[in-house]
Amino acid sequence: MTIKQLLKSIVFLVLFGFLSLSLTYCLRTNGSVKDRMAGFYAEKKNTLDAVIIGSSPVFPYYIGPKMFADEGIVCYPVSTNLQRPAAQRYLTEEVLSRQAPKLFIYEVRMYTGREEYLLENMAYTRGVTDNMQYSVNRLKTIGALLDQSGLEYVSADSDVKKYTYWFDLFKYHSNYRSLYLLSQWKTWRFSVPDPLKGYQGMSTVAPCTFADVSGVTETEPIPAVQEKRLVELLDYLRDRGQDALFVVSPFNASADEMKMFNYIGEIVRGKGYAFLNMNTEMAAIGLDPGTDFGDYGTHVNAKGAEKVTAYFEHFLKEDFDLPDRRGDSTYASWQQSAEYWKTEHGKMLAEIAAHIEEGSFAEKDAEAE
Repeated sequence: MTIKQLLKSIVFLVLFGFLSLSLTYCLRTNGSVKDRMAGFYAEKKNTLDAVIIGSSPVFPYYIGPKMFADEGIVCYPVSTNLQRPAAQRYLTEEVLSRQAPKLFIYEVRMYTGREEYLLENMAYTRGVTDNMQYSVNRLKTIGALLDQSGLEYVSADSDVKKYTYWFDLFKYHSNYRSLYLLSQWKTWRFSVPDPLKGYQGMSTVAPCTFADVSGVTETEPIPAVQEKRLVELLDYLRDRGQDALFVVSPFNASADEMKMFNYIGEIVRGKGYAFLNMNTEMAAIGLDPGTDFGDYGTHVNAKGAEKVTAYFEHFLKEDFDLPDRRGDSTYASWQQSAEYWKTEHGKMLAEIAAHIEEGSFAEKDAEAE
């Protein structure tokens, strides 16, 4: 092979790799998770002061644009549906590859789930790995999430071929019909600003009745695998000298769940980190189970999110002294998002009010967390 032929081969391979990567990003399933994660990658480097990592008790609860409008807090959710606890350590590394947040916030509701059950549907794994940019850390994340050692039984799901995770074009090549959407072509770098900074509000209403579990003080161990993941994450944060807060977003929790949250709290505080279980703060937050939840107690709607965010942003400002970025031109996109959210929020509140007046409530088969 001549030098000219070698150069042509190199150029071809580079071009082929670039086009394959871009096509993969475009073909990944569109939706709110893709928008949120691509939005994270679009944020200017080293501008996020706080990041919330967790499952679906994150993106409908904590309104980043409102936090900015009220307190100047710049906080972005790195959140996917049914996010397995094993992913939190690696998503932390992913954030640190681009940002230097003063505070990491972890939603821990999923730590009460058995890992074997979470592996029965590999969408819970792909929700993370197929919404990351290609990198060495992504390969590490795939390896960690596909590792089933130490579990009581191994998933029988056929979708465990590693190469389909490493190169998810194998999984999504049949999505070619989605390319008629301009929004899909925009994701060729998997970096597209999210106008609501990762927030996804709900306008449904689903009245429910909560049992008073605020007085539950006993503890109950969480699954051993999840405890191991939690301790590993805490040790990782401590070794880096990284400040962190662990939270439980308010929902219709049972007494047994509260006991497990108490157990998590003991582990977290024992490692020197803050823990906030907002199920004990329902009165302070002002949540109304008759109007503020969108799916019968599992997730808040936009009305409830406004209350949760108001409580949470005050807690962050008081306990973690996050900077006020309002007026800083670097954060102009956050000011724009705050204005956009106010308009969209008004629409959602009007829809919620109409549902309440008409008694038109959500279906009871809404997706769980």
